[in-house]
Amino acid sequence: MSSLTATHNPKGLEGIVATNSSICYIDGDQGVLAYRGLDIHDLADHSSFEEVCYLLWFGRLPTRSELGDMRERLASERKLDPGIISLLRSVPKHIQPMDVLRTAVSALSFYDPDERSNSHEANVRKAIRLTSQIAMIVAAYDRIRKGKNVVEPDLSLSHSGNFLLMLNGEKPSSTAEHALDIALILHADHELNASTFAARVTAATLSDMHSAITSAIGALKGPLHGGANEAVFLMLEEIDKKKEDPVEHVRDMLAQKKKISGFGHRVYHTEDPRATHLRKMSEDLGRSDGQGKWFEMSRQIEQFVKAEKKLNANVDFYSASTYHVLGIDVDLFTPIFAVSRISGWAAHVIEQLDDNRLIRPRADYLGPRYPQRYVPIEQR
Repeated sequence: MSSLTATHNPKGLEGIVATNSSICYIDGDQGVLAYRGLDIHDLADHSSFEEVCYLLWFGRLPTRSELGDMRERLASERKLDPGIISLLRSVPKHIQPMDVLRTAVSALSFYDPDERSNSHEANVRKAIRLTSQIAMIVAAYDRIRKGKNVVEPDLSLSHSGNFLLMLNGEKPSSTAEHALDIALILHADHELNASTFAARVTAATLSDMHSAITSAIGALKGPLHGGANEAVFLMLEEIDKKKEDPVEHVRDMLAQKKKISGFGHRVYHTEDPRATHLRKMSEDLGRSDGQGKWFEMSRQIEQFVKAEKKLNANVDFYSASTYHVLGIDVDLFTPIFAVSRISGWAAHVIEQLDDNRLIRPRADYLGPRYPQRYVPIEQR
């Protein structure tokens, strides 16, 4: 990895180029997001999450037989060692799912046959395992904490369909399965966001894939990275509970200088291309499931904030209502992000380790001028 570009104001590393990568392309001014050069709109309209995983890990779209093989490999790894299930059962029920996921992913390394290998082939195998296992951990823990049985996967279902089956205990509708599949595609990668950068920093020390992904999950847990869609739905829930006018509620929040989650983005200066698809998904799911009120509230808020503050909705805004209609609890919204982003995290870890250099940036020193005179303790 190349060294950081020199700057006199590197706070937050904004605008700093920290590496070369062939995985994800973003043009914030034009609202472009592409994986391996393929536009996110084309992938959301025509692809599947399994196909996007192949694209991210192997650098190109698969043939029909290669895609079939990828689905089979993901299905074969859709299992958890009894030790992981025991760990999930031993966790106090009040612990948040992101904390459980972070710890369980670290523990997965105990049972991984490639645990001691950092070869390219071993890391691809780990990527496949972790993608299947993270989805299972999120679903299994949610059922365990609710006193329900852990649901076995169905080999006939897609990755998205299996997740909803293992979470809700029943085969999802084709509409729900397709909606989650698109959501997973949209969240799969986003260049050097905080969690991906954390994963690459850890991998660059020649640590292992599981340590790198654990680092990424720890970064994602922070509310300035993951968690914004949780805040969005809690706002919608409060508006619904109090039967308030959505626009007036948000107007009051702005008057009190409160942040409206789900708007604006560090990178995009126009509409987040992922929000374009999630808006439509929220609307379609709400109508098909008789829960259109969540979309209607969201749309009113979006129009008001855009007119009042000139801010566009980001990926988190409409994912909140989408996930709720899919039957996903609000504290699972960020873990669902990880269910998708493991594909991108793993791709970056593989890329980092294929051409590694320790990531060691410098800091602009702003302390007392050198040299300072040492004063003996008796004279202070």
